[in-house]
This record gives sequence, structure tokens and C-alpha cells, in this order.
Amino acid sequence: MSRPIPAEHKLVEIGLDVMPHEGVVHADSEPQIITSPSEDKMAVLPMAEYERLVAAAESAGDLRQYDVAKRRLSSGTDEAIPSQYAKRLIAGESPVRVWREYRGMSGKDLAGLAGVSAAFLSQIETGAREGKAGPMRRIAKALGVALSDLILE
Repeated sequence: MSRPIPAEHKLVEIGLDVMPHEGVVHADSEPQIITSPSEDKMAVLPMAEYERLVAAAESAGDLRQYDVAKRRLSSGTDEAIPSQYAKRLIAGESPVRVWREYRGMSGKDLAGLAGVSAAFLSQIETGAREGKAGPMRRIAKALGVALSDLILE
């Protein structure tokens, strides 16, 4: 059995009025509706119920993200890559190098398709140089990825 918490200890601190018949808030009670001085209606509910609602909302959000990702994969908007490549991207390795190797391309092949020198591409992959927008767009196009897939944040 839960211990009742006097309403004045919980609600007066934030300037809320409690109706006389709602003088005690029980931790295991149903939500109680209170009215603020500005006439806003508010619900007070047990922490366990609040936590259950938060978890349910997070699960619903996760499911929506999963559905969006699945649709994007099905439509060809996104592609799934093997975990060994995803882990390299997550670890911060050069996205240009990871995508190039995933596509089975040599540095010379990618440089030729993108219209950049092999030396320039190597500098991008090693981090010795940042690519400007134009060459990076051409590299992204040659790799068949979005420019944003090549930008480390």
C-alpha cells in the first residue's frame, strides 16, 4: 500500500489549486485533474503510469522510424550495406574510402569516374585534404550515394 502524499506538499509549490475533494494524492491513484491559476487543466498521474506512457511513446516513435526506413529500402531510396562497412562509417573512417571499397572500385577507377586526380582522391580519403563541393558531388555521383553520405559530422 502506498503512502498518501498531502497535496499541499506536491502542488502548492508550483502554484496550483486542488479541489477540496482532491486533497490527497495517492501514488497508486487514477490521474487527477487540477486547474492552474490561469485556468489550464492539468493531469497528475502516478509516476509508474507516466513512465509507461513515455516508454509507449518511444516505442511508437521507433516503429515509425523503422517503417520509414523499410519503405526507403523497398523503394530504392536507401540501400542496406553489410555491417562491416557500416561499422567503419560509424567509427569515423573516411566515407569516400568505405563507399569506394564497398563498390569494389580502385582509387584510380573512382578518380577517373569523378574527374579528379588519384592523388587528390587519396588526400580526401586520408583526411589530408577537404574536398570542395564540386569534386565531392562528382565523387558522390560516381559512388552512387548522396553527397551527405560523404560528409563526416
